[in-house]
Amino acid sequence: MMKYLYTIIMLLSLLSCKSSEPLTTVTNFNVDKYVGKWYEIGRFPNKFEKNLECVTADYQLKSNGKIAVTNSGQTPDGKIKTAKGTARVPDSEHPGQLKVTFFWPFSGDYYVIDIDDDYSVALVGSPSRKFLWILARTKTIDNESYLALLQKAKELNFDETRMIKINQDCSK
Repeated sequence: MMKYLYTIIMLLSLLSCKSSEPLTTVTNFNVDKYVGKWYEIGRFPNKFEKNLECVTADYQLKSNGKIAVTNSGQTPDGKIKTAKGTARVPDSEHPGQLKVTFFWPFSGDYYVIDIDDDYSVALVGSPSRKFLWILARTKTIDNESYLALLQKAKELNFDETRMIKINQDCSK
């Protein structure tokens, strides 16, 4: 358990590191449309999700305006790992720039970089450019959409070659 908490603390500290170039986010982000279940289509490798597949993120709006976050994924031996946290929009002028806390009082930046009009596919990352995710409402997306998101990431100075595709075909 302590190793897991240490990993979350490390993640949040890395998410908070800033790149010298600001990261633009969506300006018309709508939390109400974002809530629900998302499948992780791709990600930059990281310690806290190492070897996890069938990773999902579930966002639920709380009565206090914050967002309950539940991330889960399956290990190679079939065990489910879950992390629960809270997200918030600290500045209404920048609704796509969220803060996520998995272990209080530490929080990390969660930037919605791109999202399609119907909120079915999203590109999310950190201003440090060390973390990047492609999320979708379905377990797969077409290759054209995937490549377009990688191109967007490249234009924003992410090293898109680090992206790994995530298996979503597990026995959950």
